[in-house]
Amino acid sequence: MRLSTHEWGSGERIALLVHGMMSDHRLWHRVGPELADRGYRVIAADLRGHGGSGRADVYTPSLFADDLAETLPAGAELAIGHSLGGLALSLAVDRLRPARAIYSDPAWCVTDQARQMGPAMFRTYARMSRRQIQFFNSRWPEDDLDIELATLQVWDPAVADFLAGGALATFLPERPLVPSLVQLPEVSYLTGPAEAALLTGRGFEIRRVEGTGHCIHRDDHDGFMASLEGWI
Repeated sequence: MRLSTHEWGSGERIALLVHGMMSDHRLWHRVGPELADRGYRVIAADLRGHGGSGRADVYTPSLFADDLAETLPAGAELAIGHSLGGLALSLAVDRLRPARAIYSDPAWCVTDQARQMGPAMFRTYARMSRRQIQFFNSRWPEDDLDIELATLQVWDPAVADFLAGGALATFLPERPLVPSLVQLPEVSYLTGPAEAALLTGRGFEIRRVEGTGHCIHRDDHDGFMASLEGWI
């Protein structure tokens, strides 16, 4: 599937951005312009079932990855994927071959089983009010709350069905195919200490942004950008 994309900047270097579950390119409304100011042409994709991209009968990690490979240019200077976007990017990185890949709290596995990362959890979240979303994301700026509500309106809830039955059990990469950074919040329910140590041993660099949750760039944009120095 050819995906809808949004661009910032016109620099010679290309940066690719891939959002997570229930979001779209608007997730990057601060990151995209800042990278453009650093000389990048930034391309942010809407995954299938999200934003302006088409809906489908089936949603799987491999199909998300295929869509990225079909839509985005290979050989970019930089690629960043958040959560589900990190998973999709890691499955497409052999075809996209960016010079550097950054995985921001990627959805490669779930180490906190109390989170019960199934379809019902995402459907429940999608029905929350602005006040409820703010309660669970107290560090988000007001405009991110507005964007979250807007993206939920155009998200296909069927996207979450692939999570049924513990589908995030086997995606931890064996090795980085390109130089790769894994950026983690203070406590990640997706990548625990054991998994972080395993990834380090496999050749990934790990950086943690203290005081943040799953959406690092929304909780602390400056901290997010600072943790990427040397990579962007």
